[in-house]
Amino acid sequence: MASNTPRLSPLESDQWDDRTRTLLGGSVAPVAKLEAGSESKPSGPLNILRTIAHHPKLLEPFLGFAATLAVAGVLPRRASELLALRAAWNCRSAFEWGHHVIYGRASGLSDAEIQRVPLGPDAPDWPEEDRELLTAADELHFRKDLSEATWSKLRARWNDAQLVEIPFVVGNYTMLSMVANATGVPLEPGLPSLPDT
Repeated sequence: MASNTPRLSPLESDQWDDRTRTLLGGSVAPVAKLEAGSESKPSGPLNILRTIAHHPKLLEPFLGFAATLAVAGVLPRRASELLALRAAWNCRSAFEWGHHVIYGRASGLSDAEIQRVPLGPDAPDWPEEDRELLTAADELHFRKDLSEATWSKLRARWNDAQLVEIPFVVGNYTMLSMVANATGVPLEPGLPSLPDT
């Protein structure tokens, strides 16, 4: 979406029913945990969650799924954030990119590594583990599958639960990128913008 005007405005707090208020209020702590150690602090529920709240029956199960993946996943946080950033880049989602830059920094990704994500797995200086994850993110995005070569490399490094989680992470942030792009979810002020690269 080219415009900075939301197609579907995030629900304001005076539009929340009691259940929505409880659910959105409960989302702030997990986001703060993802941002631990960063200068950014969530001031309230994320705009994307306030947008999803237009569909109350979807909000509760989605929050449970997303929190499990984001704060209770079996992949190391750094690996998960590298996958999320590549998914956000592949979808050109300014909203997801801005948030995952912050989460990525908190997970241990350097600014140089984050700046290299748009260049993809063939960029110089990636450790082999990172190159494999970026390749997996690209294959899942473009092919909706993993090549045998990529699967073999991942299989040699990650356990069964982590192998299941890799496509879940890419798929989740691809889906959220689609929601953010299609509905025009505005990025909160002060967060990094999507690079022009």
